[in-house]
Amino acid sequence: MRHKFALAALFSVSILCGCGLQQPDQNPAQSQTGGASESQSQLVIAPKVADVPAHPLPFKGKLLSGDPAQLPPAVAMSLSDTSPVTFTYREELTHDDYHVPLLLSAVDPGDWGGAPIGDIGVTAFATLSISSGDTILADYTAKEHASKSYSLYTNVTHKEVDDAALAAVRQSIEQKLYRDEARLAEIAVRANKSPTASLGQ
Repeated sequence: MRHKFALAALFSVSILCGCGLQQPDQNPAQSQTGGASESQSQLVIAPKVADVPAHPLPFKGKLLSGDPAQLPPAVAMSLSDTSPVTFTYREELTHDDYHVPLLLSAVDPGDWGGAPIGDIGVTAFATLSISSGDTILADYTAKEHASKSYSLYTNVTHKEVDDAALAAVRQSIEQKLYRDEARLAEIAVRANKSPTASLGQ
């Protein structure tokens, strides 16, 4: 009995090492629990961001800060190096992972049957500032959370959940831009004429 317990603990340790879990070869016993494992490992994004097709903003802006390849699509589609309007974009990620202690998962029949033994959680925070010279035309912030649980038989990586959280927070910023794009376009035109022109979040 002691020998079997040591083997079970060693198997759990080997599976849980690293950022992702490697999926072992399926056998008949595992295939019976495969459906349950998959249903318990769905990617969850909360709150759910509305999926609206991206389109350019009604004005162009120069990117002062941020990676051109990592922007909300509406901003990426509206870049111009010659525009007097500027974009400043920043993202941050924080992780809140959870996993069942190895000794518990090694002896819990539910874990061997496909029950979740951990969860990868990521919160993405983003800020976008739109300016003209020293005048801030608009400031936007957004925060989105994504998570995915895993079992002994499912494969989850931090990158997968990171990408989902980043896509959600960029989409959230984008939706705020779309709600304000008419006023933003007007303010962008008047920006150089009125130093007090501004738009709230």
